[in-house]
Amino acid sequence: MTTTYNCTSDDQRAEGLQHAQRAISEKKCIVMPTDTVYGIAADAFSPLAVTMLLASKGRSRQMPPPVLIPRINALDGLATDVPADARALAQAFWPGGLTLILHAQPSLDWDLGDTKGTVALRMPDDELALELLGLTGPLAVSSANRTGQEAAQTASEARLQLAESVEVYLEGGFRPVQGTAAVPSTIVDATSTPFKVVRQGAISLDRLRDIVPSVLGVGEVAAPEAAGEQSEADAGGVIDAASERVTEAPSESVTEAPSESDLGAASDTTPTSASADGEAGPSSGAAREATPE
Repeated sequence: MTTTYNCTSDDQRAEGLQHAQRAISEKKCIVMPTDTVYGIAADAFSPLAVTMLLASKGRSRQMPPPVLIPRINALDGLATDVPADARALAQAFWPGGLTLILHAQPSLDWDLGDTKGTVALRMPDDELALELLGLTGPLAVSSANRTGQEAAQTASEARLQLAESVEVYLEGGFRPVQGTAAVPSTIVDATSTPFKVVRQGAISLDRLRDIVPSVLGVGEVAAPEAAGEQSEADAGGVIDAASERVTEAPSESVTEAPSESDLGAASDTTPTSASADGEAGPSSGAAREATPE
């Protein structure tokens, strides 16, 4: 039976968190607020639960959901070969509206969809979301809406779209703020150098470049001469690609995140990979969404 809890009330908040934790352990889906939009969440380590999440949204395995985590140090348990620059971005913008696409730990027993060996991670800047994540551990989270529809900014809006496919709705008020538009997380593909923004969202390109100057914006590619220099960097050198960005010609194709608003997350969707925090991804190969991520 589907239940909505008003988490602005202390009593209902505690009861709702307990019910949501139980539902996650039973491989069911819940809806939760994040700092961007509302997300539909499921146990990231249960293929059945992730399949139910995708079915609730009307989404295929080609658009796997991002994963929301409760703390930065969970990053190394879920991703491998994490670049120093990716850590720097996480330190600067987590918790917050940044989703990082990284190489997934190959030893993990999970199936988020056709990820091509990547995972999109985000730590949300939302007290209720972090409290739930502290109880459940990492959650697969996508924007709480049917694919192609507007991202939900309240649990009641999410329920109109997702109905009985969700066991628990945690109502925490408008996200991000009443009267403002839904803003997905910014998604950065950190699986290759230079890093590339595959969906622009809450964190601006200028702010990203304050931390990692070489980050490419959506529709930008590294200048051809940078390719040879990058090979030398791979052999042990370090280059500054900040001055080697060019805008991609219209005739060249670049896979970008879909227009649906993340939630990681997210509307927390994405080589592929993109939302908690919504959502399709870079040339490396994992589809994501704007999860509320």
